Amino acid sequence: MAQPPPDLHIPASNTAVKVRIIDTTSQIDGIPVDSFIQPQIKGHTHLSCPAFSFLIEHPSSRNLLFDLGVRKDYENLAPRIVKRLKDGRWKVVVKQGVREQLEANGVDGKSIEGIVWSHWHWDHTGDPSTFEKSTALIVGPGFKEHFTPGYPKNQDAPIRESDYEGRELREIRFDQGLKIGRFEAFDYFGDGSFYLLDSPGHAIGHMCGLARVTNNPSSFIFMGGDACHHGGEFRPSQYLPLPDSISPNPLDLKSKSPCPGSLLDDLLRDGDKTKPFYTIARLDDGKGVAHDADEAEATIGKVIEADARDEVLVVMAHDESLLSVMDFFPKYANDFMQKGWVKEGRWLFLKDFAKAVRN
Repeated sequence: MAQPPPDLHIPASNTAVKVRIIDTTSQIDGIPVDSFIQPQIKGHTHLSCPAFSFLIEHPSSRNLLFDLGVRKDYENLAPRIVKRLKDGRWKVVVKQGVREQLEANGVDGKSIEGIVWSHWHWDHTGDPSTFEKSTALIVGPGFKEHFTPGYPKNQDAPIRESDYEGRELREIRFDQGLKIGRFEAFDYFGDGSFYLLDSPGHAIGHMCGLARVTNNPSSFIFMGGDACHHGGEFRPSQYLPLPDSISPNPLDLKSKSPCPGSLLDDLLRDGDKTKPFYTIARLDDGKGVAHDADEAEATIGKVIEADARDEVLVVMAHDESLLSVMDFFPKYANDFMQKGWVKEGRWLFLKDFAKAVRN
């Protein structure tokens, strides 16, 4: 039986922001699953990753971007990263930079007060140098100590000096004594409309975002960055057990019949319908993707609590299963509850297990 979802204790507020989810036209293929998550499930061997950015528009016209996807000229990333892409033989395609997308749809790039990096990894940082120097770069705890100076001053740096040069590099300190669920939180605008959430583990300084997009009733968009790379890392859970009947049918989207949950029983960890299918990969050589696997698992536990609530739309940066569910920029996402995106998208990640079920 499902446990009731926990109270996230989000402070009351009369202010909401508008959010538009940007499909950054970045597509990364050929990433082996087993360096990110375990156990291996037959047929699900590689991740196919879009990259989402979020345009956050405050009523005062103070606008933010949360993540930028991959920079269009990714061959000009720091040499350490370019080498990694070549060595990994990952296939990367980027059709447009985020600034280009904004301008093509009537949003003045000069209106962006700040760019929030969920973390420093190349598939989130885009190219801040395409924005005015008046646009701040906002990063998580420990960033300056570990990642500045950038390349070329530090030849081995994973970011470029041009990412932050000449602009405010603002490192968030989670010292407001504020918590959202079990996340340490920072109230960015000071009015409860948008929070940054301390979510370490995957990378030093990793942050998530939480935007209040409606009032009466309140609803929220959770910007997950890389807190998880697949829906199977935070679903099912004690709050959302694997259903006996799953609709829409993730194994056959053309079918009008629901999918029996029992088809997936053999894939459950310990046969438990309340445990996520995956955990963070912990490789024998210590080179799993997570900077700190224990911290990353703790962060996922906090995500699970947010995900339990129907008024929270959880969007991880690379969740391919949501491509067919959400409306993307230039459309707004504030009415996601009316459109039923949470329930429609909740179990679509199970499509990745189709071969395992057939076998």
